[in-house]
Amino acid sequence: MPTKSSSLPVSRFFASDPRYYQIAVLAALLIYGVGWLSFDTARREITILLGTALITQFLCGKFFSVSAFDPRSAMISGLSLCLLLRTNSTLLLILTAVVTIASKFVLKWNHKHIFNPTNFGIVAMLALNGEVWVSPAQWGSKLYFGFLMACLGGMVVHRALRSDVSYAFIFSYAAILFGRAYWLGDPLAIPLKQLQSGALLLFTFFMISDPKTTPDSRAGRILLALLVAGGAAYIQFVLYRTNGLLWSLAICSVLTPLIDYLIPGTKYQWNSPNTGNKGEAYEKGRMVLRPAA
Repeated sequence: MPTKSSSLPVSRFFASDPRYYQIAVLAALLIYGVGWLSFDTARREITILLGTALITQFLCGKFFSVSAFDPRSAMISGLSLCLLLRTNSTLLLILTAVVTIASKFVLKWNHKHIFNPTNFGIVAMLALNGEVWVSPAQWGSKLYFGFLMACLGGMVVHRALRSDVSYAFIFSYAAILFGRAYWLGDPLAIPLKQLQSGALLLFTFFMISDPKTTPDSRAGRILLALLVAGGAAYIQFVLYRTNGLLWSLAICSVLTPLIDYLIPGTKYQWNSPNTGNKGEAYEKGRMVLRPAA
């Protein structure tokens, strides 16, 4: 009985806002990776990325007259950059963090973000500079399994993590990988190995599932997930380019305003009035298509 009561405040704390759980998982992953798996990330780089992200969030909030400084989203973006971004230039670290956070305030449509900030920041720097790269191959099997459990636990803790778009993407992307292996006669070990990536999990549960950048309707989110999965496979296996997931999400995100217009839904808000639920609780489930212009 005491154990149950003592764990209740923690679950309520995470359920109050999904960003708290995201920050806890990403921070634990980064600490474990740097301390035990020797991630190629120095403490100086972590300090620069997190510090720049928070400072940029504060300055942009002042400039764009945001009511109060909210470090939660900036922390998620900064931690994600620490896990994915690699460069030998301090200036590029600072510039990437600035572009990542500033994109939330500048690139908006109908008071809604167009791009996931971390995705946009990394893709913008990859396109503009050859001295920035993404490091996906740094996850051991033990860390991968633990990270997977933490991601799935997040879906249980709070439904606002947009489980529909995450599951639609990962299942469709896995189907493409297994279908390609079957078509080419490759062993199943190849698609299984391709799916065992911490960067893929980070993308699936923390990037494409961003409530503020995904379509408002469930049907729209599933459509976006299918487009991103297909686009990533095309970029990787037809164009033979790396970072297909990141490029595909950045390109397909441009279609989100059109999807919201054709398949309208309720816009997500982090702080919702006194219902005790967020995210899917506000999903009306209407699949009414608007006439195309």
